[in-house]
Amino acid sequence: MSSPPDDPRTRLDEGPMSAGQWTAIAVCVLLNMLDGFDVLVMAFTADAVSDHWDLSGSQLGLLLSAGLAGMAAGSILLAPLADRIGRRATILIGLVLAAAGMGLSAAAQSPLQLGLLRVLTGIGIGAILASSNVIAAEYANRRWRGLAVSLNSTGYAVGATAGGVIAAALQSDGGGWRSVFAFGAVATALLVPVVLWRLPESLEFLLTRRSAGSLARLNKVLATMDQPAVRETPRPVHAAASAAPGLRRILAPDLRRNTLLTWTGFFLVMFGFYFVTSWTPKLLVESGMSADQGITGGVLLNLGGIFGTTLLGVLAARFALKNVLVGYTLATAVLLTLFVPATSVYGLLLALGALIGVFVNGCVAGLYALTPSIYGPDVRATGVGWGIGIGRLGAILSPIAAGRLLDAGWTPGRLFLLIAAVMIIGGGTVHAFRIKRAGRPAAAPAAADTPA
Repeated sequence: MSSPPDDPRTRLDEGPMSAGQWTAIAVCVLLNMLDGFDVLVMAFTADAVSDHWDLSGSQLGLLLSAGLAGMAAGSILLAPLADRIGRRATILIGLVLAAAGMGLSAAAQSPLQLGLLRVLTGIGIGAILASSNVIAAEYANRRWRGLAVSLNSTGYAVGATAGGVIAAALQSDGGGWRSVFAFGAVATALLVPVVLWRLPESLEFLLTRRSAGSLARLNKVLATMDQPAVRETPRPVHAAASAAPGLRRILAPDLRRNTLLTWTGFFLVMFGFYFVTSWTPKLLVESGMSADQGITGGVLLNLGGIFGTTLLGVLAARFALKNVLVGYTLATAVLLTLFVPATSVYGLLLALGALIGVFVNGCVAGLYALTPSIYGPDVRATGVGWGIGIGRLGAILSPIAAGRLLDAGWTPGRLFLLIAAVMIIGGGTVHAFRIKRAGRPAAAPAAADTPA
């Protein structure tokens, strides 16, 4: 069922982007930068932490996985709160948890304490991500929705790249690994007033979860978006808004197929993504390159990601996002098969590394942009949160599986071929999505299947 022409959802969807809409998206980008910093902060400080407590490789591996485990838990357990108390409120809760986890990590007195605090930090980040991606999608108009969510995902690559520079500078100046966590805590805490000041509550949440003051809140949000006020709250577009909240709703017969495809797609794509970002420097060294050359290859992956997610959004403004995303997965697979054989030509290797970064980062950004279109506003954060949470399980398993295969005698070339196959299957999963053309999808650029 379509929204009436005077519905604020339709006006935002069809009208030009206002400064208020771009500001909301910019805040979401800042929140995703926090994700990029947090995911890699343990990697940036791994050597110093390992030396401080004389950790074994297995112990360090557990610390590296603890944050991802927390993010999976936060996405699955806390993200559904956003469909009950609001996206903005859930983001604020996540920021408080993440800031506390980062700050206490700076004072950790044992590896166990640090590991538990990394889980706490990850829970906060996991709660933030699903809600911020949904808000970025909901406040973009139809034409620029793909670009908005892709820019949001670009924040991860920017945060990861900047985090590495900041961590190196802090540690080289004598601050030690604790100063890196302290910096992250302060940066996270500073985002709380930014969210309170410039991030509005989800429009779809206000329209779906009505309360005594929802009309006043709705009109306040519309004013920031240069939209006229409404005299009464429009009826929810989705009739099933209150039928079966949470997990039961996203596994109901009408959503089950796409939900299972979402989980599979996120798992496969994040499995491939975290293999590439975690193991590439090490595997390049295994292939005969120097340690510095391996690190350079890893840096280029992150730099390529900044361009890749932006390019995905530009393409999604012109072509069907689902098709663009399938193309990205196939391009990633092809480049991965060429990567290890190119180690004999350093310049070619660097170019391939940057291109892999472009496409593998774009695969994750594309899933973030596409999957919210499957769900109505009543369960959108739940659906996206579970998808991200299942994907984080793939992220956790990927480095472990790669390590065991290396121990079993697999060559770097065979490992990259395996991940290429995983990305091809992921592309097939995306192709199997069924995206409705009717109504306001709220998160899919140009209805996700219709070119703008």
